[in-house]
Amino acid sequence: MVTNARTSAVAGARTPAGNGAGKRLRQGSPKKRAAIARAAFELFVAQGVAGTSVDAIAAEAGVSKRTVYDYYGSKERLFLSVIEDAEAAYAEQFTEILDRTLGEVDGTDGTDGIGGTDDLEAALVRFGRELGTTVARSVGRAAAIRLVITEAAHFPVLLDRWRGPGIEQRALAERLGALAERGVLAVPDPVEAAAHFGALVTSSVNHRSLFGVVPVGDAEIERIVVSGVRAFLLAYGPHRPAP
Repeated sequence: MVTNARTSAVAGARTPAGNGAGKRLRQGSPKKRAAIARAAFELFVAQGVAGTSVDAIAAEAGVSKRTVYDYYGSKERLFLSVIEDAEAAYAEQFTEILDRTLGEVDGTDGTDGIGGTDDLEAALVRFGRELGTTVARSVGRAAAIRLVITEAAHFPVLLDRWRGPGIEQRALAERLGALAERGVLAVPDPVEAAAHFGALVTSSVNHRSLFGVVPVGDAEIERIVVSGVRAFLLAYGPHRPAP
């Protein structure tokens, strides 16, 4: 499982007072653990954390209430674990898309995939299209984002998600930095450039879909991605003067 500063902060959050706080937790059965996490996620999305009882989670998962506490310690800790798992799953998916679509661009597969600005634009559009489609069509990820937004006020540790670059931004920054070293981009600050790419592409798709609520067609995703990539290249193309 991929983790980063944001997910490790969630994992290390102090368990709120209540049932199971401070006790040694069991790893237990992976099948039961998965059932508990799946049931908790579905109920948290439908009813919120405050509106979901451990009894309801246990009943939905087909386990005892004591098993939920033995595995997670408290409802709050279970919630944070569910969010951590969602973040880690998306990070793995992001990295896979990045490697598949931009891996050849910086020569990581032993080839030289860049023939000019047009090839770079096509590669970035390919990456943005796959990422944007994933963002718009992943029901689970959209639900997790909405859940984080709803519950952040009650779980300040979730705000760490928005502080500093996460694993996805750093992975993209590394790829953009490699392109800059080859002279096909002018990127003084790769981490900042990755944030700008995300704002122009991923965030635009998120906003258009209201984080997965409104369906977004392939043509609309393509328009958003192409427009965003072209704006990105206007800012970071090789024509940009050095600072």
